[in-house]
Amino acid sequence: MSVLLLRLAGPLQAWGSTSRFARRSTENAPTKSGVLGLLAAAQGRPRDADLSDLGALWFGVRVDQPGTRLRDFHTAHHAESDKAMPLSERFYLADAVFVAGVEGEPALVDALDEAVRRPAFLPYLGRRSCPPAQPVDLGVRAGVDLVQALEREAWHASAWHQRRAQATARGGAVPLDLLLECAPGEEPEFTLRDAPISFDPRHRRYGLRGLTSRTVEAPMPSPSPAGPRPPAHDPVELLRRI
Repeated sequence: MSVLLLRLAGPLQAWGSTSRFARRSTENAPTKSGVLGLLAAAQGRPRDADLSDLGALWFGVRVDQPGTRLRDFHTAHHAESDKAMPLSERFYLADAVFVAGVEGEPALVDALDEAVRRPAFLPYLGRRSCPPAQPVDLGVRAGVDLVQALEREAWHASAWHQRRAQATARGGAVPLDLLLECAPGEEPEFTLRDAPISFDPRHRRYGLRGLTSRTVEAPMPSPSPAGPRPPAHDPVELLRRI
């Protein structure tokens, strides 16, 4: 087996598993359906494609930077009639960083790695309005299982978050939450309906999956300087020249 690791970091993320009608919620960490949707899009799979091979991948995610929950009051109008659409609430995670991993057969994992590096459709973090801030692919880890790969991966939190953690940490390691898909026969701590069966927009289908949680210790990096202040920037300067 091999493990593909993905860095999921951006200004906004949204990983819904129970969104209904006018309330679009987000979980506190990436969902399996959201990450497998990213991988399927990278491979160029149509929405009605068979997902059984992706669904069989063992999935886990590490919370490197939990971020902050953000609520957006959303309005919209039909383009042709200008008729108002129902008001909705949309929730996001701001400034969050996660490391997600999938474990499976080496041939499939290598193919997914290649697809993420050269995606057929651009990746996004749960919603199309949430692009990643950095390259997503962290590469393939061979000779280890999913848990080992997530435990050994470097801490990918933002520099400012790391400095804040270093100021309050006790000891030489930082505790990070790890969410893992239950192995067969393992008792789940909780369940989510986010195991994708079909992304077909005419009849999306998701199954239940069990999850467990644990805490892992990531090595505390050496303190990094705050760095020079960025140069002054006026975002409308170019418009004044027109």
